[in-house]
Amino acid sequence: MPSSFPGTNNRPFKAMRAMSSKVPSLPINFAAAQHLKSQHMPSSNPMESTHLLVFISRNLKTLLGVGFLAAVVASGVSLMMDEYYQSTVVMFATSQHSIGEQFFEETKKNDLLAYGETEDAERLLQILNSHRIRNRIIEKFDLFTHYNIDPSEPGAQADMALTYGSNVSANLTRFGSIKVSVLDTDPFLARDMANDMAHLVDSIANRMRNDRARDAYNLALSTLDQTTAQIAEAEDSLATLHSLGIYDFEAQVEGLTAQYGMALASNNGAAARTISKDLEQLGALANGYNNLSAYLESAYEQKALLQKRVDLMRVDAETQLPSSFVVDYASAADKKAKPVRWLIVVMTAIVAVGAAFLGMLAWETLQRAQAPHA
Repeated sequence: MPSSFPGTNNRPFKAMRAMSSKVPSLPINFAAAQHLKSQHMPSSNPMESTHLLVFISRNLKTLLGVGFLAAVVASGVSLMMDEYYQSTVVMFATSQHSIGEQFFEETKKNDLLAYGETEDAERLLQILNSHRIRNRIIEKFDLFTHYNIDPSEPGAQADMALTYGSNVSANLTRFGSIKVSVLDTDPFLARDMANDMAHLVDSIANRMRNDRARDAYNLALSTLDQTTAQIAEAEDSLATLHSLGIYDFEAQVEGLTAQYGMALASNNGAAARTISKDLEQLGALANGYNNLSAYLESAYEQKALLQKRVDLMRVDAETQLPSSFVVDYASAADKKAKPVRWLIVVMTAIVAVGAAFLGMLAWETLQRAQAPHA
């Protein structure tokens, strides 16, 4: 192939070939180019760690100011809050068993001095949280006046229940005991309320147990009276038979039979006929006598058993024993339980700084998103 075209000037082409031969060829690396480009271009993602650090350093004074202002406001608000004192009673439930069994049963299955099981504690806890306890406490300590609740206003009972529930609590502990806690602005009132709840739960538990035992006692007493009347009637019927000459049927029959045999052996016909009539009379009354004797024998046993049950249930109906073992009675607290002012201030400042940070970050992100379209 010819290096030049005829009829043309080849000098410019020769000069260009000479220059290109002196410049070294450079390989093109597209990955490296993209990397360099990404390093020199600013990041548009506001959630990157570098951007967040820059954002925080740029707005640090503002965030600190927000936190300081929130802490000042929270301090003022917490100083205006009422101080509450807490009093606590700790008790164990007793086993709920019949008291009369301990006196009238030969074999005692339960021990009155034993601590109650979980079921006993749950039953006692239900009484502590019942309306009976709550209404007695509200009435005794005039809590409507103390909590500034007008009982004549609509919803007053609901407000009282809500306020009472927020200040008074009874819960099971992990040790199986019951903890009664009362919060109030008056430490002495909190102490008295907690101790009265411990006494009231005994009173109400005993009343419930006595009422139930009294019903059983009345039923057993009625059955005993009925059995006694039936025994008296049977004894009257037996006395009538005694008046007819029947005292011991078997012994009399045995004796008359022996006499009848002796009369026949001695050929004493008159005596034999008389004895035969006596035996016929005894035979006519034998069925009634035997029935009465058998009935009275079982009736006496039933009466003895009923009498024992009546005595047992009378003890349960009339005796009152503590339903709990009180470990610690409440005392007047000398230090407030709430509010915890430093915690309120710290948490308020943290929440305020966090909210301000998120709000400012969202605003900057929105501004960046709208910048290319402006």
